Amino acid sequence: MTAPPAVPRPASGASPGLPTPPGRLGQAAGREELLAFLAALEEWLDRTRGELDRLDDVAQRATDVAAHADDVVLAMALWQALRTRTDAILREWDSGRADTAARERISGLIWGRLGSGALDVTLPEGARLTGALISQLREWLAIDPSTVEMVARLRRVQADLVRCEDLARALGRPEETERVAALLARQQRLLGEASRGADVTGPLGEIEADAARAHRDLLVATTRSGELRRDRARAAELRDALAARRPALLALQSRCRREILHPPRLAVPDPDRLGDVPQDRAGVDAYLHRLDAAARAVDAAEEAYAAPLRERASLRYRLAQAQALAQAHGRDASPTVRAGWAEASAAVTTTPCDVPLARALVAQYERLAAPLDLGPRPGGGGTSRGETL
Repeated sequence: MTAPPAVPRPASGASPGLPTPPGRLGQAAGREELLAFLAALEEWLDRTRGELDRLDDVAQRATDVAAHADDVVLAMALWQALRTRTDAILREWDSGRADTAARERISGLIWGRLGSGALDVTLPEGARLTGALISQLREWLAIDPSTVEMVARLRRVQADLVRCEDLARALGRPEETERVAALLARQQRLLGEASRGADVTGPLGEIEADAARAHRDLLVATTRSGELRRDRARAAELRDALAARRPALLALQSRCRREILHPPRLAVPDPDRLGDVPQDRAGVDAYLHRLDAAARAVDAAEEAYAAPLRERASLRYRLAQAQALAQAHGRDASPTVRAGWAEASAAVTTTPCDVPLARALVAQYERLAAPLDLGPRPGGGGTSRGETL
């Protein structure tokens, strides 16, 4: 491998993009200076790692990959050493709770050596050396920052299309799969043209927009597909619930027609006649609408057939209560009251029962069975039978 030009060891000081580190060996750094420096250091490390990743990707696509592999590895090793030293500093910093002794140790970590050999540099020197290696790699690979950014854009497009491919496969729609496959083919052609040095700025912008649009459309389609699955499951559950109610409702209808004179004439819906739940959105919406109507019809039929049976039971209870009241006040001895009870009793026990007639006769018996209110007798006191002493 051709040796790269020697990189002179920089003197102590800040690397480009970093402020001058605070403190010095054996001296505690100030809190405010440390806070500003650590924030700048974290931002520089994140930015540098992204640039190194992009340069590594370009180097992997270069024709003479081996000529640059060692330099990329060295730059990565330097960055990792800087990252490790920064983590140690952050532990000492303890979110700003570092005391004077801890800040003195932080100064030692900043101005102390990272290691031996290529790492026999301080943190500021390592940052500057990493910047110099990045600049050399740019020159050797004959690229500039705009080219690196273009490679990053191509990688982002590829990542977006991979996500689109996963979404299209999950949806199971052939048209969406073909759409993503066409975008992937365009992206591969752009990669080939870019590797030959062609200007792909315009086509890259177009495929970025198309990939973003496809990703958005697939996300919306996936969301709607999930809603459709939930609605189909809800429709099937509602249909099964209505079908489970039907046998009991048919038995109630039969009983009402057998025991009540002039029963309601409402049909009992059969949810199974609606068939299977459709697959498409419009069909599911229409199916749910019909199920809702069927549910209302089932509720109405259940209430219509249960109401006269409930009223007949209520009339029987009222008749028994009125009879007990008549017995308590001696009204049951009256021929009129006995006749009223016989007539009302026959009305509520006859099958089929004429509910309106039974209602009227029970109300009549309740009036007959009530205690008589004779009022004060003329010419004297005393109480009448049925009055409370």
